[in-house]
Amino acid sequence: MKNKRVWKIAAAALAAALAVISAEGPAGGRVYAAQESQEDPFTEEEREYIEEGEPLKVGYVCDRKPVSFQGEDGELAGISRYIFDRIAEISGLHFEYVALPPGDITYTYLQEEGFDLVTSVEYNEENQAARGILMSDPYLSSRKVVVAKEGLVFRPDASFKVAISTGSQTIRKVLARQFPNFELVDYPSMEACLDAVSKGEADLLIQNQYVVEYWLYKPIYHELLTIPLIEMEDRLCFSAVTPLEPDPALTARQECLISIIDKSIAMMSEGEVVSYVVSAALENMYEYTVGDFMYQYRYMLLILGVAAVLICVLLYMVIRARFWAYKAQAEAKAKSNFLSAMSHELRTPLNGLISLQYLMKQNVEDSRKVAGYLQQSSVVAQYLRSQVNNMLDMAKLREGELNLEQKPVNLELLFAATESLVRQGMEEKRIDFQVDVQLSQPGILGDTVRIQQVLLHLLDNARKYTEKGGRVAMTVRQSANLQGVIVTQVQVEDNGCGMKESFQKKVFMPFAQERGTVSQGNQGVGLGLAICALLAERMGGKLSVESKLKEGSRFTFEFAGTPADTAEQTDAQAGESGAEASKAPHILVVEDNELNGQILVELLEGEGFQVLHVENGKKAVEAFQASAPGEYGVILMDLLMPEMDGFEAARIIRSLDRPDALTVKIFASTANTLQEDRNKAFQSGMNDFIEKPINIKELLEKLRNEEQNGEDAT
Repeated sequence: MKNKRVWKIAAAALAAALAVISAEGPAGGRVYAAQESQEDPFTEEEREYIEEGEPLKVGYVCDRKPVSFQGEDGELAGISRYIFDRIAEISGLHFEYVALPPGDITYTYLQEEGFDLVTSVEYNEENQAARGILMSDPYLSSRKVVVAKEGLVFRPDASFKVAISTGSQTIRKVLARQFPNFELVDYPSMEACLDAVSKGEADLLIQNQYVVEYWLYKPIYHELLTIPLIEMEDRLCFSAVTPLEPDPALTARQECLISIIDKSIAMMSEGEVVSYVVSAALENMYEYTVGDFMYQYRYMLLILGVAAVLICVLLYMVIRARFWAYKAQAEAKAKSNFLSAMSHELRTPLNGLISLQYLMKQNVEDSRKVAGYLQQSSVVAQYLRSQVNNMLDMAKLREGELNLEQKPVNLELLFAATESLVRQGMEEKRIDFQVDVQLSQPGILGDTVRIQQVLLHLLDNARKYTEKGGRVAMTVRQSANLQGVIVTQVQVEDNGCGMKESFQKKVFMPFAQERGTVSQGNQGVGLGLAICALLAERMGGKLSVESKLKEGSRFTFEFAGTPADTAEQTDAQAGESGAEASKAPHILVVEDNELNGQILVELLEGEGFQVLHVENGKKAVEAFQASAPGEYGVILMDLLMPEMDGFEAARIIRSLDRPDALTVKIFASTANTLQEDRNKAFQSGMNDFIEKPINIKELLEKLRNEEQNGEDAT
């Protein structure tokens, strides 16, 4: 493509040069005369002008590649520069090149800025007749061409909209005279004119052939075609700026300058001019830009872009599918590990209970052995219950369904009670157990049971993992933050087996257990510390650990609470603990499992309560309807039962038209411990929630509280 363009431009230049040779006029004659004469072509006056040596200020148009434009060095470049350099070589003149601003250039501007010459001026009748312009002979000749979209038929009498570049005042006049029906529209640059034709804003553009050929190699203009205008020859010359008012001396100097330039042009051969055209074309070939490349290959790039997007989408879908597959595998593995761990921790005590029952049957007549087996069964049952509770607590904490109480807590009593609970176990292992409690605010709002749950677990762990004769210390300090919240910090430190650094990073993860240490044999299910860490977070604090293997560990438990007055609570607790039941309320036990129902009946009757057991909700409603008003003080209601569940039974009882329908206490008794089950129970009219397996001590406390409340009401 490049070679094709070079030959095309060279052919056009050669044709133009031949036209100059064959033309009649001063240029052709002067070429011949200069070549035949061996004498100095310049007169004495002209030689004096040259020898003054003052640089001449030349103005040039910047956007007419390859004829006249500003090069990378900021100087005039193109065919005009070749001509000027040759004139300087022939005559000895010196030139200073200054770029003209875009837009129409006025005579006043040229005069005020002190320009001597202007290059690339059209050699036509309009410019020849203009005042203040003294024109040289043409130095370059080509054709005017029409640039239009394919399919346009050029007709001189048509009403075309023609784009012209600002600064072309004379071409406007020439076109208006030669094509009176054309509408001429100004654009700021040559490229803007071509854009207008390409977008259909203008029908065509009329311009110098060399200039048009350069721009049409831009890919965006490939759809534009050129049509030669044979009747419009485009000749370019230099013009000198002369005064409008009579000034014979200055006018004579400018005429002398034009004479020097004309004689210099006449001494150039047509071959030289052709070589300048070809050289300028070769040196200033249109260079593709990134934008040109993207335009030329836009459809291919679009296809590649769509393909890339599709590939990215497919990759995303594959990665996402693999992620969910890995996540499902991880969840399945976690569930498998959970079930495996829980299976071990539940089957082991269950096996112990079954074995102890077998031994009791074998030794039923030996009361001493049976008593020992019963004591062992109680220990195993308590362990089994603790593991089930841990599993339930972990599920609630992870789902955000474990609600912590916000009641007044007396920390002095709490820490004292905790110390007394664990001191016996410490003394049995001859462990030096030190307690240092310093409280600035003993009363806060919090959950006594959950705070003590964390403390007991940390202290019990310290006891288990510390050798006989070791040391365990509990230190308690308090501080207040900017919001007035009390932060209590408890540190439990021991000199036991300690932990590896790698294990410390996962010690608070569910089922985390470290094997191969001196703690071996004291393993649990691995939920305790995970539950403690989650409880600490729910209390507005945190649980952390520092440990060194075979040197010991230090656990730091922080929890937050607002200040509270605990005096009334302490008195109330004391009163409750000292109160004795004088009148046990009747209790209706609604339980579909016959064995569980019988056990509850025997336990409660053994504590002095009068109890009736029914198998489902329907019978519970019938039993309550058949009772005298106020006969039943408490109903222990299972939730999932045949015929009628506990939710519906509670709703029906609350809707009955009798005075105790709204006052009887209904406690949900179920193994379903999710928050949604609690909410549903309360919405159906129940007063409290008792989790299975039932903590008998806790149940009796609730019943005696109801009994005490009943006495107070009477």
